[in-house]
Amino acid sequence: MCSGVCAKCLGCTLTLLAMIAFLASILLFFPGGKEIDSASHLSEEVWYFGGILGSGLLMLLPANQFLDLQNNDCCGCCIYQRCGNRFAMLSSLIFAGIGLLGAGYSLMVSLIAIRRGPKCLMAGGQWGYPFINGDYLSDKSLWSKCEEPRNVVSWNLTLFSILAVIAVVQAVICAIQVVNGLLGTLCAGCCGVCPLCMFTYPG
Repeated sequence: MCSGVCAKCLGCTLTLLAMIAFLASILLFFPGGKEIDSASHLSEEVWYFGGILGSGLLMLLPANQFLDLQNNDCCGCCIYQRCGNRFAMLSSLIFAGIGLLGAGYSLMVSLIAIRRGPKCLMAGGQWGYPFINGDYLSDKSLWSKCEEPRNVVSWNLTLFSILAVIAVVQAVICAIQVVNGLLGTLCAGCCGVCPLCMFTYPG
């Protein structure tokens, strides 16, 4: 594959996913789509910034590095003079590792939040976590335990599920770049098919 072109495609995809994750995390600060009267009424996992840090800002590091790799690569094989920069492809492995850590962090926070459920106003006027071990996931009737904010259960479940899916996709992309980076290091610029972009180059 043209490892630089493939890396650019991966970088563009990571950037888009990071933006979506960032937006989803911001929306979590407005449960039910409304501004909450006290920060203490937000779920703890919202303050872990899984989408903002893990799938967001931290993911922009490998994304930007992947985007620059095409400038250090070419569509040729190792026996030619313009083989690209093997060191750049090797360094992409480090950034891909950072991306895997960020995606892992975001995924862990999201899964914990989904299992625990949102913090909400329960019967009796107490704020807390009314669900036990994700029991609300299989029994929608339990959602009525949350009186306020309205629709907070579906709001948090949807957004954290989006963050979990994004984290998994980001992890897969970073894993693809690990393979792409190894191939680019061993045979810089070799051509073939990018597993994500599905672009074919003559080799």
